[in-house]
Amino acid sequence: MTSFPLTARLALAATLLALVVIVFGAFVRLSNAGLSCPDWPTCYGKATWPGHEQEIAHANQAFPQRPVETHKAWREQVHRMLAGSLGTLVLALALVAAWPRRGSPAAILAAALAAALGVALYIKGHPGVSAALSGLAMALPLLVAWRLQRPAPYRIAVAALAVIIFQAMLGMWTVTLLLKPIVVMGHLLGGLLTLALLAWVALSLSARTQSTPAQQALRPLVILALVLLAAQIALGGWTSANYAALACGSDFPTCAGSWWPATDFREGFVLWRGIGVNYEGGVLDGAARAAIQMAHRIGALVVFVMVLVTALASWRRDLRAHAIALVALLCVQVALGIANVMLLLPLPIATAHNAGAVLLLLALIALLVRTRAAAPDHRPST
Repeated sequence: MTSFPLTARLALAATLLALVVIVFGAFVRLSNAGLSCPDWPTCYGKATWPGHEQEIAHANQAFPQRPVETHKAWREQVHRMLAGSLGTLVLALALVAAWPRRGSPAAILAAALAAALGVALYIKGHPGVSAALSGLAMALPLLVAWRLQRPAPYRIAVAALAVIIFQAMLGMWTVTLLLKPIVVMGHLLGGLLTLALLAWVALSLSARTQSTPAQQALRPLVILALVLLAAQIALGGWTSANYAALACGSDFPTCAGSWWPATDFREGFVLWRGIGVNYEGGVLDGAARAAIQMAHRIGALVVFVMVLVTALASWRRDLRAHAIALVALLCVQVALGIANVMLLLPLPIATAHNAGAVLLLLALIALLVRTRAAAPDHRPST
């Protein structure tokens, strides 16, 4: 039996860790702990978080605008630690995928060094130089991926390092820009893009089954389903970032007692509102939040139909395990979404709803890989 290449094994490990990071990040956001550490990447100046009375008193004195809430601070900092571990794993993946191409490992290590120096300089109060170094850190892996003479999964594995570096910057901006909705939504989408790339690499390098012409013809439908699901996840992120999940109260399928309540779509979908506003708790009025909630519900209906059509088409092309997985995840996700509204957003169900969206995304990516025209070249040992 042919063993899976090391790149595939690392990509699989990174995919699983990325899944944990995204779901735990949703838990942090939904438990209103996103600003529980007012600085970045430290938490009240510590690598962990204040725990003892003396540390808490010192932190409260240093950050009077944000008194320590230990039960929230640990969540935010653990999430950062998990994200940092994922970054390290993706760095290892990029090095293995590019090895031993001339100059490629050195460029990837230079990118890691530039990213680390960027963080250090940001902490020391040099945001301009930090941003320049971060830009260099993102550009180098993309250049390596573009020049790498290996099958697509290996190039994508290298490019994923650029995405994870940008994710770190979005994580910083989430804190420094006080939960700005466009940044929060971007951070969510960046995490999902990272997960999608890693999953595609792992599945592409691990799969051995060849698809039939009829199965390959399914790819455009799968891609459309993926695009619509990504748009719906973005709407969900916008809903969460603007605290619009309960804009209709506990009313479903109607909203606040009406099939179409008072809405303000123009105000609800302003993407940029300037700097200096604290968005914790939301700043929109009821009509704007209702508009976001209604858009999310309509999007859910569109995605439900699209994924169901994709599942039925998969069943007819003898991809029955994929079809069953899609239908099961779709039904669970719809049930969780309705329960979120009717039960007024309980934390376990809200977190599970985020996890359900991620699993549905992974199921479509698995179907996309399964319907490819040919398996990638597995001859390289890495």
